[in-house]
Amino acid sequence: MTSYRPPLDGIRVLELGSSVAGPAAGRLLADLGADVLKVESGEGDGLRTWGPPAPDGTSWWFKSHNRNKRFVEFDLHDEADRATVRAIALRCDVVLENFRPGRLEAWGLGYESLRAENPRIVYASISGFGQDGPYRDRAGFGNIAESMSGLRYITGFPDRPPVRVGISLADELAALYCVVGIQAALLARERDGAGDYVDVSLLEASIALTQGMLPEYDALGIVRERTGNSHAAVAPSNIYPTRDGKWIAIGANANSLFRRFVTAMGKPELADDPRYRGNRERTERGAEIDAWVADWTRTLDAADAAAILADAGVPAGPVYSIADIVADEQVRARGVVRHLPDDAGNEVATTAPVLRFRAHPTVSHHAARAVGADTAAVLDELGIGGAR
Repeated sequence: MTSYRPPLDGIRVLELGSSVAGPAAGRLLADLGADVLKVESGEGDGLRTWGPPAPDGTSWWFKSHNRNKRFVEFDLHDEADRATVRAIALRCDVVLENFRPGRLEAWGLGYESLRAENPRIVYASISGFGQDGPYRDRAGFGNIAESMSGLRYITGFPDRPPVRVGISLADELAALYCVVGIQAALLARERDGAGDYVDVSLLEASIALTQGMLPEYDALGIVRERTGNSHAAVAPSNIYPTRDGKWIAIGANANSLFRRFVTAMGKPELADDPRYRGNRERTERGAEIDAWVADWTRTLDAADAAAILADAGVPAGPVYSIADIVADEQVRARGVVRHLPDDAGNEVATTAPVLRFRAHPTVSHHAARAVGADTAAVLDELGIGGAR
């Protein structure tokens, strides 16, 4: 098979982002081969100090989160630096930012200003609530979006407060939608000759994940509540305790899966029991089913239960810690964990690009670099004065 360049090779992106959402979108574009130029002031992106530090003082998270980018140093509060950043932006295909709405416009770096000189530019903004509406000017972080979207309302157990998912879910969701929008705008530009503006909000990206909650409420007035680890619409689908003190997730909710599941348990007669004939009947008896499933899983170690169900064709898997993930044979076989060098020669663990192509490679070159490490090279390459 012919081998080609990475899918976004030749696309230059200016990243005016910090923390999680904007840089996550930049990371995904860089994985696909785009030349992502990350702008930081002298003190650097705040994420450089989030979490345990590497030997050079920069957090391990930042080094992984900002892999494969080039790093340029400019202070956007400084007029001369803003002029240089504007000159860079006009030479880019994409400008990606996650400032509060209106901030970049006030600095002469907004979409309309840049589009006037470069009609082909694709400009993407990630904000808490979007570029218009009554909440436009509010500060918005992922935890706020996850709360206001309903995601936290339905997460946890019914007798306990709403629970946070253990990662920045809203930020990563918004980044994914942003990258989809950028790629769609780039494709449309090839057809129409004009760029576009991509407006993504953390709140809307999170609401979009709520699946059946909206139509159920609109049609039936149902307000979905917290149900712990059980599924409100199908059964059995839960996590269950095992003999070795671990947990296993099992999803055997389709009729054919349920039959294979109870057969693997040694109770094939349950598949023909009228109490469990279909999904509605099983969901009504979800707690009862969970109880006898748990009685079975407690007789087995997690690995043994997973192997039995894999042989039976029933979806199941142990609940993993990060240590378990790194040791897993499927993760290792697929090369999900990669190590990239930073400027100091440290090996930084990071995830491989999720998208895999047969003919087009993705990029895994280096971890995040020091603030401004590529400033002089980028200015020289773009022919912009004031190289430093």
